[in-house]
Amino acid sequence: MNGFVHLNVHTEYSLLRGLCRIEELVERAVALGMDAVAMTDLGVMYGAIEFYKTAKAAGIKPILGCEMLVARGNLRDRPMRGEEPHRLVLLAENVDGYRNLLKLVSEAQLDSGGTLPCTDKHALKRYREGLIALSSGLEGEVAHKILQGDLLAAEHAANEYAAIFGKGNFYLELQDHGILEEKQVLQNLVQLSYKLDLPLVVTNAVHYLQQEAAPVQDVLACIREGRTMGEDNRPRLLSDQYYLKSDAEMSALFAHFPEALHNARAIADRCQVELNLSETHLPAFDLPQGFTEQSYLAHLCEQGAQMRYGQPGPEVWDRLRYELDVIGKMGFSGYFLIVWDFMKFAHENGISTGPGRGSAAGSLVSYVLSITDVDPIKFNLLFQRFLNPERISWPDIDIDFEFERRGEVIEYVTRKYGNDRVAQIVTFGTMAARAAIRDVGRVLDLSQAVVDKTAKLVPHALGITIEKALADEEFQSAYRSDAQVRKLVDLARQVEGLPRHTSLHAAGVVISKAPLTEYVPLQRGAEGGVVTQYSMEVLEDVGLLKMDFLGLRYLSLIDQTVEIVEKTEGRTISFAQMEMDDPKTFELLCRGDTDGCFQLESSGVKHVLRELRPSSFEDIIAVISLYRPGPMENIPTFIKAKHGEIAVRYPHPDLQGILADTYGVIVYQEQIMQIASTMAGFSLGQADLLRRAVGKKKRDVLDEQRAIFVDGCLQKGYAEQLAHEVYDLIVRFADYGFNRAHAAAYAVLAYQTCYLKANHPAAYMAALLTSVMMSSRKVAQYVDDSKRMNIEVLPPDVNKSTYRFTVEDGKIRFGLLAIKNVGVAAIQSLVQTRRKKPFLNLVDFCERVDARSCNKKAIESLIRAGCFDELHGNRRAMLLALEEAVEQGRVKQKEHDDSQISLFGLIEGQTEQKREFVLPATSDYSARERLEMEKELLGLYVSGSPLTPYRRQMEQLADKRVIELVETPDGAIVTVCGMLRTVKKIQTKKGARMAFLEVEDSTGIVEVVLFPEVFKRAESMLEAEVIAIRGRLQLRGEEGKIIADRLKVLEPEEPSLTQPASPTFAGHPPQDGTRSPVAAQERVVVYVRIRPEDEARLAALQQVITKHSGTLPVLLFYTASRKARALSERYAVAMTPEFVAAVEQILGRGAVVEKMRKK
Repeated sequence: MNGFVHLNVHTEYSLLRGLCRIEELVERAVALGMDAVAMTDLGVMYGAIEFYKTAKAAGIKPILGCEMLVARGNLRDRPMRGEEPHRLVLLAENVDGYRNLLKLVSEAQLDSGGTLPCTDKHALKRYREGLIALSSGLEGEVAHKILQGDLLAAEHAANEYAAIFGKGNFYLELQDHGILEEKQVLQNLVQLSYKLDLPLVVTNAVHYLQQEAAPVQDVLACIREGRTMGEDNRPRLLSDQYYLKSDAEMSALFAHFPEALHNARAIADRCQVELNLSETHLPAFDLPQGFTEQSYLAHLCEQGAQMRYGQPGPEVWDRLRYELDVIGKMGFSGYFLIVWDFMKFAHENGISTGPGRGSAAGSLVSYVLSITDVDPIKFNLLFQRFLNPERISWPDIDIDFEFERRGEVIEYVTRKYGNDRVAQIVTFGTMAARAAIRDVGRVLDLSQAVVDKTAKLVPHALGITIEKALADEEFQSAYRSDAQVRKLVDLARQVEGLPRHTSLHAAGVVISKAPLTEYVPLQRGAEGGVVTQYSMEVLEDVGLLKMDFLGLRYLSLIDQTVEIVEKTEGRTISFAQMEMDDPKTFELLCRGDTDGCFQLESSGVKHVLRELRPSSFEDIIAVISLYRPGPMENIPTFIKAKHGEIAVRYPHPDLQGILADTYGVIVYQEQIMQIASTMAGFSLGQADLLRRAVGKKKRDVLDEQRAIFVDGCLQKGYAEQLAHEVYDLIVRFADYGFNRAHAAAYAVLAYQTCYLKANHPAAYMAALLTSVMMSSRKVAQYVDDSKRMNIEVLPPDVNKSTYRFTVEDGKIRFGLLAIKNVGVAAIQSLVQTRRKKPFLNLVDFCERVDARSCNKKAIESLIRAGCFDELHGNRRAMLLALEEAVEQGRVKQKEHDDSQISLFGLIEGQTEQKREFVLPATSDYSARERLEMEKELLGLYVSGSPLTPYRRQMEQLADKRVIELVETPDGAIVTVCGMLRTVKKIQTKKGARMAFLEVEDSTGIVEVVLFPEVFKRAESMLEAEVIAIRGRLQLRGEEGKIIADRLKVLEPEEPSLTQPASPTFAGHPPQDGTRSPVAAQERVVVYVRIRPEDEARLAALQQVITKHSGTLPVLLFYTASRKARALSERYAVAMTPEFVAAVEQILGRGAVVEKMRKK
């Protein structure tokens, strides 16, 4: 076929450099009557296979290529600053060329050393076979030299490329996008062609499909470079001609160069890349001598069966033989050996693994190999749901590892199979609807208010697009009435969904039998690891083994809880030996007290648990399966049937054995398969095909499968009407049915977390808090939960806290890593230093803890968070003295370093001169100020709470905590109680007054809107400290606000921490002449705590007592002997804030209290 073919095309995978979506590119090429089109993204091949398959499916030829960046010299010699590489278009002529392109792109990416990913001419020589090169446009080396006026250098470059690729494989590229420089270069290129006998070829550097998309391409360039459209020097293409032009347009534009036009067709005809996408490249497993993969797998399974079952019965051996036969025939024995091997590594190295994930838990082979931990025979799980002998597809075994040690398993696999054969997998971050609006808004330099308001009109819903969001009346109104919004939305729609950046797949790892560059292009990940350029789905297309190595924090949480229980209670917990019938666990489930429990902590699930009142492990499996969109509609029936409120009905008595555990409700995909097998005589493999086919909901497929199913039922003697009724049930539930194997495996973890929370609450909550300590929001939630469980949460302490949350006498001690500005190195130094002896005071801390690891900022944060309260108590005094304490510590540490050096005779010894360090005498911060410090540094109040005096009222009035609002249905009427943080009063356009409030409880902050009518009634309440708000919840994804209809002021039940101290103090007569209410038989005395280490400070204490003379007697309480000693009357004191502060500076926080004592 004749006709022009585009050979220089940048698609969406050029990442913000091209607008051509692959499907639309192919459609447009077909619409223009073209039978071939190239893909030449800049420096990458992300979309090559997707492009190949899409073009093939459309009946046109895909030409696979890449526009490479070529370094100006040797790639090993890093380019000088400002030196830009040249461009060169490479096209794969055949499969060898495609493979060489993979290698070139991979080397450029992997060896770039953080600079632009370039190749060089040495690499081009190594991988030239099967490649056709085009000189590129103005950024190509030849054109660049011509523009510089150095024709000899241009000639040299052209000759060099021609020599590299061979005669007829290097073309000088002619382009005309209406740019003056291109016209200047064009004639020189033609002359060079004649002089050097090099062929010419015409291209258009396609970046978008239609001419009218040129402004969108400009927007894309500005997004890429972080610029705005109003900037004069913003990046842009210099005309609107970079689109997919028709044959006629290109022929007219280059009418004087018919041979160059024809060469585009000739090159396209030469390119004949046919990829084998059915071949697999499974790595070979290193077998012991005398074994094949099948025989070794069978050998391991026999050993594993005896380990699991002791004396396995016929049912185990029969099923094992069946599964091994299927696995062997499908060619997957090696796959199972690979998974067994790295799981064995994990188990031998104490790395926790999950009980299973997905349908793999239905495999007995997986169970006896300890790949999974759920007995498929005990729980009636089907192997055919995992591996269907009647449908050849890769097995999919996804593994959960404890989060912190997942990387060790990946490192093991990399060592075993080779660095060049293992990689992690790329994923693409695309511009979702909201992100597209925000990106375009920035480029258009619109006000933040307009952009935010428009973006928030897009709901946080799965699969939401701007087009779908525009169905909303409010959004549509803004779009129609505001030209600014309309322009923003129209542009955003055109970039929405485009890939914006690459990132690392959360779990995917690929392993191959040969170096990966034989099959896939590679690049460096953000952390320096090797990453495929093909996505997970594409890797399966090219026959590579993909596995998911997932990090699951709940595994670490369970391990840490068990560790804490062993340490604090002396008990060893083994779930392997445990039946899942613990009464306390099911009591917890029935209460719905499952915050922080795996899969069971959403408010909706907790409600279901309270209604269902689970009594068996089967109920847990069912809850995990039912609580999803779709199946949720069956929950009321399931609950009523369980409690005998309605009769359990089965379509036919023969199905009772299949549906009894779920009270007649179809819950699992496996039940659909079993029904088809029982009634229609299907094999389980055929039944799985039926399940998959029916799930697609295609009318012709549904009718075809109905006929097969009904015919099978008739042959087994069932009535035709019944057969149709049961088939209708299967069709209805095909979408809703959940994978029972997956649910059973996850129910195991859910049960384990519930067991630990029910039986070892403090240990579990401490481990749970550690697992979320980087999220102050979650820490606040679980601290609140702990308090609700009557578990006291102690503040952080430099002498008692560790990295993690820990348990002390049934109480939880705050972990240091949760404090802002305090890093791992600071904590490590602190913990190591105090092993020798506890810290005595602030200056002792500064002198002993390595100042390089724990700097002044970190120490300040420790003080403000309350970590020194047990030593000093007066945070203000410590902060005022911090500069001096840090300096004294620096001097002390330097003296120590110098003395170490003097041991080697390098300097003279020095005599240590220790100066007494005394904190300044000053009153401490108010209780409220101290709490706000904790809130700032820890994300919550720890030593107390401004809400404590209101807690009882809040529990009576509030039906939701702030953190629970996001799980509450939009539009629900809710009541929340909390502190009034901010009040913003405004006037509407009509002159009415309204307000926006921020209300905070112990779990978070929510915005509250008071419209004019409510504001009138409530304005007088807006001076209150704590209020209750009732109103309608308005959710926008993760953000919610309450449209209030009622407010109530809460009154404290006891003196608030935030109220000012009483104006009179014990020991001073009241100023109003009233008598003290102290009973005649009792008197107020002052107790001062004296610890063994305080006895050296008694002289300083005496000075303070003398200075604050008053009328209250003083008793010294010695903690070692637990005895009190009264001082003489001449040492009576006035119990003023100044006196308390001065004593606490010397003896630490809490060292002085006043009490009633009998005379």
